Amino acid sequence: MPVLISAAELGRLQDTGAPLVILDARFDVARQDIRPAVETPHIPGALYVDVATELAGDPTALSGRRPLPQIRDLQRDARRWGIDPDSIVVVYDENRNIQAARVWWVLRWAGVKDVRLLNGGFGAWTGEGRPTMVTVKVPATGTVTLSAGHLPVVDAAGAAAVAGQGILLDARARDAYLAGHIPGAVNVPSAESLGTGGVFKAVEDLRARFADAGVDGSRPVAAYCGAGIASAHAVAVLASLGIEAALYPGSWSAWSADPSRPVATDD
Repeated sequence: MPVLISAAELGRLQDTGAPLVILDARFDVARQDIRPAVETPHIPGALYVDVATELAGDPTALSGRRPLPQIRDLQRDARRWGIDPDSIVVVYDENRNIQAARVWWVLRWAGVKDVRLLNGGFGAWTGEGRPTMVTVKVPATGTVTLSAGHLPVVDAAGAAAVAGQGILLDARARDAYLAGHIPGAVNVPSAESLGTGGVFKAVEDLRARFADAGVDGSRPVAAYCGAGIASAHAVAVLASLGIEAALYPGSWSAWSADPSRPVATDD
């Protein structure tokens, strides 16, 4: 299944009556909350999803800030969003699709077959003069059945193993990486995979970028970030290139919570 969808293609699918579910993953970082539907125009038919609560479970002392959600809870929410087995799910935000990629990854991990990121996010939609609305339409309850494990994950031990035997990508910004990272990890900030307007860079540019980090298909790849958000974006970018990468959901917030684990600060 494709990872990306353009604003034009989404508009065409809306016109044809395709079984679309559109999820708005915009997140107000300052308030640590989703933007209230009554405040923000959105793509017609879109439903707001809360990356912090609906796409994550309750954290523990060692789980990291955004552990994976319980399948029963995720299935309840997915059905509330109207997802059926044949749904085409399109996710967007207005922050380079970093939050949206977490939604993409969690739903794919849980077995939703067709999930796509709106390339360029909300800005791509409005930039083409496409319609928005404020009213939220409540969909019919969906019938999707979810199960865990449809995308690969690693835990702390697995991340360390990939760092030694494969390529472990740190998707955080450079300064965060240099402040402390998993030994052996290679810094490939997710934001640098995007061009003007937050669209994915050209395929050849992305291939070259990850090849420079050692990703050539010959060794296992995994990704982490601060809490499993930006690293989901890295996994999505790699998936768009046909490269499978595991996600370390706990990421740095879980790794660093255990004082017995080593920390590197070199380049």
